[in-house]
Amino acid sequence: MCQKYTPDELNSMDHDAKNEVICQMQDRLDKLEHDYENLIEQIRLADQQRYGRHTESLDAITGQLSFFNEAEACYDAQHPEPAVDEVIEDALKKPRKPKKKGQREEDLKDFPQEEIPHDVSKEKLIHTFGEGNYKSMPDEICWQLRFEPAKWIAEKHIIKVYVGTDGLHQDEFLRGDHPGTLFRGSIATASLEAAVINAKYVNSNPLDRVSRDFKANGLNLSKQTMSNWTVWSAERYFQPVYDLMKAQQLKVHVNQCDETPLEVIHDGRPAGSKSYMWVHLTGELSDVPPIVVYEYQKTRHSSHPKEYYKNFNGILMTDGLEQYHKLAREQEGITNANCFAHARRHFANAIKAMGKGNAGAVKSSAAYKALVRIGAIYDLENALKNLSPQERLKERQASIRPLVEEYFAWVKDTFRQGKILPKSETAKGLAYSINQEEYLKVFLVDGEVPIDNSASERALRNFTIGRKNWMTINTVRGAQASAIIYSITETARANSLNVYYYIKHLLTELPQLVNKNGNIEQPVLEPLMPWSRTLPADCYSKRRS
Repeated sequence: MCQKYTPDELNSMDHDAKNEVICQMQDRLDKLEHDYENLIEQIRLADQQRYGRHTESLDAITGQLSFFNEAEACYDAQHPEPAVDEVIEDALKKPRKPKKKGQREEDLKDFPQEEIPHDVSKEKLIHTFGEGNYKSMPDEICWQLRFEPAKWIAEKHIIKVYVGTDGLHQDEFLRGDHPGTLFRGSIATASLEAAVINAKYVNSNPLDRVSRDFKANGLNLSKQTMSNWTVWSAERYFQPVYDLMKAQQLKVHVNQCDETPLEVIHDGRPAGSKSYMWVHLTGELSDVPPIVVYEYQKTRHSSHPKEYYKNFNGILMTDGLEQYHKLAREQEGITNANCFAHARRHFANAIKAMGKGNAGAVKSSAAYKALVRIGAIYDLENALKNLSPQERLKERQASIRPLVEEYFAWVKDTFRQGKILPKSETAKGLAYSINQEEYLKVFLVDGEVPIDNSASERALRNFTIGRKNWMTINTVRGAQASAIIYSITETARANSLNVYYYIKHLLTELPQLVNKNGNIEQPVLEPLMPWSRTLPADCYSKRRS
């Protein structure tokens, strides 16, 4: 609390003492104003994040500008800055691409087709034209799409049994082949379990909702039963596939990593304790089939990435978390690269917090000027995506490096001026850029390193969507199974596979590869991996009956 003085006490003070009190009050008032501004920014940002669009692009923030459209203007002091209305109007003028002729037929070509004729009766033809006064013209085609609910077929397997009646084989039995099963005594088939996995891990439906949907179509299948099937599938069949994916991923020169929290109810800790799902993936720009590996851990401790990447040599793109920096410091052969999008995110948040109708304040803000500079860098980088790593590196050195150096020079100068509100989103963006400068520049010296870690966030997106629906995971065993299955489904998606048919294929083939010891050897798995070019056509189809 600030010390209070009575009028008599103030009157009795000498000049220097009064000045000291006034200076203290000014300092306190300045701090209160800073706290107030920070609080207002946080409230506005929270409202925007809750009710507004989740984007970091200025052109998508109502009433703001596109920094990509004005990127070059930043580097020409004589160039007149366009008005906000002009930019918005220009954005609205972008023409819509006309739909290609025959596009509907192309869209529907993978569906089962049924021709339904709509002819004119002979009587009506004669009545209209007269006998023989007409001929057939090319048919008109009208496409429609019919929906039929999912259906189940109960397979009644009749196993013939024979017995010898004479001679050496009297009373000897001979049976037909017993159908293979996923789980002993279970009604589960590869297609049914694939449907469960597709519903939960691809379409993000909680199992109780899947159970209700099944029941509505006549199938009584409990949440517990489906949960058991899923865990057993992961442990008995998918684990070797997961292990091989991890081994292949760690051989790639550039890896990316991120993590997101979740709650596991029965993990031996108090309720509400945070666990983490880590995601590891091959570099977005690496010239190899993409691999996505999920990993469940109870904590965010640095020992987890240290253990995972203990045999890795290369560049690891991350979000700047200290655990990754510690890993790079302690393990020879690992270089840490950081994410430019995280710097951009703070500045975008600052713009969002300014609210609508503040175009003048936006354009004069340091956050806007930072976004324009970062936008110029991204604008050039996006044009290099289809180049080889060697060509991309050459172009980065020639055109992007000068913009990056100018950005960091501007950041340091702006920070030194001390005009930015401490603890604000803009201040956080400036501090992040300064602290991570070395790591943010790594993409300039290696053409395989992406400019940001957005690929990791995209790889986690399906999991985070699912988490909003099912909220928690019940057991550690269930979390580990989920990590295995998400790894397979997300890698399948990244390789443009139809996940349902791919999972069905795995669950059809893998049980046949189990040896007498109950294991599946890695050498026989290569034809089944998501990047294999010998998978059945079903696995590459977009739609099937």
